[in-house]
Amino acid sequence: MSNFIKNANWRYATKKFDTSKKVSKEDLETLKEAIKLSASSYGLQPYKVIFVENSELRAKLQPAAWGQSQIVDASQVIIFANITNIGETEIDSYFQNLIETRRIPLESVQGYIDFMKSKVTSLPEDARNIWTAKQTYLALGNLLNSAAELHIDVTPMEGFIPEQVNEILGLDKLGLNAVVIATIGYRHEEDATQHYVKVRKSNEELFINL
Repeated sequence: MSNFIKNANWRYATKKFDTSKKVSKEDLETLKEAIKLSASSYGLQPYKVIFVENSELRAKLQPAAWGQSQIVDASQVIIFANITNIGETEIDSYFQNLIETRRIPLESVQGYIDFMKSKVTSLPEDARNIWTAKQTYLALGNLLNSAAELHIDVTPMEGFIPEQVNEILGLDKLGLNAVVIATIGYRHEEDATQHYVKVRKSNEELFINL
């Protein structure tokens, strides 16, 4: 745990990346595994995670991300996109994976399937979309923590226009919506932000003990 706290203090939202340094394939696989292992409601993982390395695509994305330099300078751009209008199809797919992975009969989980469908499909579409969008932040948290463990810098971003990102990447045609972006790579030695002392609320102000 001491290393976790040390790494959490080390990380910050990088403003300037070193364009000469790339995250290795091995480390990318580790980050993907960490994202895959993230907690999610019902275990549904109601999102897709898009890794963008193509420089032309990233150049198109930059104006949609308020012109932020990290989009083109970072090693990779990661987009967390929620599944829109989630319903029975995604739930059936989840349980097919579950029964194959755990080698159990469908009948043993049929009650849970019916319960989940009744809870999810009864929600209005906008409520379902808000719910799945929130799930992406759990995966983002795993990315932030695992990257810090590897001393890979991450800048989480909400400063972008989702509709434009969706159009550029064709996400809307896939039933997806860009929720949050994370750029990853290595901080530039000229990025003064890395030397700033972290500003956080005191324990007395932040926590309530009942």
